[in-house]
Amino acid sequence: MNKLKLILKDKIYFDQYLFISITLLSIMGLVFLYSASQGNIETTIKQSAFVIFGLVLMFLVSQLDPDFFKSNSLFFLICSIIFIFLTLIFGKEVNGAKRWLDLGFFTLQTSEIIKITLPVFLAAYLYDKSLPINLLNTFVALTLILIIVNLVRIQPDLGTSIVILIAGLYILFLAGLSWRFIGVSSGLFVLSLPFIWNNFLEPFQKQRILTLLDPTSDPYGSGWNITQSKIAIGSGGIQGKGYQMGSQAHLDFLPETETDFIFSVIAEEFGFIGVCILLSIFFFILLRCLYLALNARDRFCRLTIGGLSLLFLSTIFINLSMVVGIIPVVGMPLPFISKGGSSLLSFYISFGIIISMATHKKLMQR
Repeated sequence: MNKLKLILKDKIYFDQYLFISITLLSIMGLVFLYSASQGNIETTIKQSAFVIFGLVLMFLVSQLDPDFFKSNSLFFLICSIIFIFLTLIFGKEVNGAKRWLDLGFFTLQTSEIIKITLPVFLAAYLYDKSLPINLLNTFVALTLILIIVNLVRIQPDLGTSIVILIAGLYILFLAGLSWRFIGVSSGLFVLSLPFIWNNFLEPFQKQRILTLLDPTSDPYGSGWNITQSKIAIGSGGIQGKGYQMGSQAHLDFLPETETDFIFSVIAEEFGFIGVCILLSIFFFILLRCLYLALNARDRFCRLTIGGLSLLFLSTIFINLSMVVGIIPVVGMPLPFISKGGSSLLSFYISFGIIISMATHKKLMQR
């Protein structure tokens, strides 16, 4: 028996801490989704299928050697860019946005793919560059990031484009971007805000920003979502109202309860205690990823783990900031909790890559 355990340990690449915590988070997500969807069993079963498939996919991806991702990173990036173009041309339009590609058996949100492939490619491109990375390499990486961000933005998908931008900048920072460049770029960004406002933001996006500054100016229009979300979160108190007892969600005051605002449903029904438990699991996952990044076998693995972990953190931060009214509503799911197959699978793949980068170091120790 001990010999079998040693063989399995040597042949199977697995991080029990991440796998157990992500599985627990996924199960909690199904419980929350059932309530948020007002007991829609079809929605919950469909999400359950994605969870089961995603966990298997995460395990399979984690068995691949990091060199596989390094050597094929450009190919995967090109494929994901092609998918973005196909979506812009042939994509399924919903509420004026072309974000989904109908594959027959599955509707794919193609921006979720490039959210993974871009950080991995940047890590592969920058891992062997000298520190700090020179101006040419910085320019090449930054140009690629901005092109991809703009392709996603014109779908339009502001939320995902922001996350992709942040993920790309994280990799640049972790790869050794000079502080002088960071300072100059930050100054130029601030100066360019009026230009961005006038030329890159859609009218509804501008309205969301204005609503953030004063939600009461249009409480029954553009300010409705944030106002109802705050009411739901505040009314949960310490212990919450109870499972499926949230009035904001179940009386249809709160919009997008299955996706963007599912955290508000959780806060209303499970209160401060439930929120703390959920955030504690998120925090544990991030701490584990930090530990794995610090102990990774080489710079490529450290950059990849760091970039994908910070991508996970950014998604959580944007969603929570959005539902409490700190930032405008940009359409951002809560990882492993919100409904959505593409988003869910993208995070399972991300953590499969993280586990691969962390556990294959034993190959170097033989």
